[in-house]
Amino acid sequence: MLGSEVGQRHPAWTGSGDNTDMKSSPFEVSVVDDELQVLQSFVRLQGLEVLELGCGPAEMARRLVSMGTGCRVSALEVDERQHAKNLERPADGITFVCAGAQAIPFEADRFDLAWMLKSLHHVPLSLMDTALSEIHRVLKPDGLLYVGEPVFAGELNDVMRLFHDEQAVRRAAYEAITRAVDSGRWVSVREITFDMPVAFRDFADFERRMVNVTFLDHRLSEALRQRVRQAFERHMGADGARFLRPMRVNLLRKAV
Repeated sequence: MLGSEVGQRHPAWTGSGDNTDMKSSPFEVSVVDDELQVLQSFVRLQGLEVLELGCGPAEMARRLVSMGTGCRVSALEVDERQHAKNLERPADGITFVCAGAQAIPFEADRFDLAWMLKSLHHVPLSLMDTALSEIHRVLKPDGLLYVGEPVFAGELNDVMRLFHDEQAVRRAAYEAITRAVDSGRWVSVREITFDMPVAFRDFADFERRMVNVTFLDHRLSEALRQRVRQAFERHMGADGARFLRPMRVNLLRKAV
């Protein structure tokens, strides 16, 4: 586990000129079904310039701006098909940009907060350090980076690894975070783990959400598809299949 500033008083973190301090309340919940609550337990989300990297459909960003926080979000997505879908669902307070974390098309010192939700491990291995350097560049002094990554463990992972084994890329993502902190350019503020519930109505729902995704090209043979189906349906109950996905969050602060 990375070292952290837990228990110390953090320097003031100014958002949009209103002395927005970081929260210091402890987070001691073992199961979390809403990651926005985790972020809110650490940061006062008021009037901030926010950067989301690998936004997918940007559901958390949409919720944030709809809450009347006054936050403005620049949501980056490298998958052109998903980006096109996002443009079809515009939202006040969100600017959708087709770009990757390794080449962020914004000026230095612009954002108060950046977040990556299960997206760092999708950055090409050779570009993870570049991505973290780019995020460092566009954050304001003392700006925060929230990285939420799935841990390579759990029953859902056992099903997924039959056709998409992410052990190497998830390890590489954590190693990139560790190198970033060791460089002295980032300070580790918090590292926490928790379980996140994931539910599927049936195997068709699992295929739609986990297999037939636009950013990956999963071409399962019929034999492999049946293996995956059998592994998945062992978890089916009267109300569908329910899993607990282990998650790790690293909260970093841009060192100045």
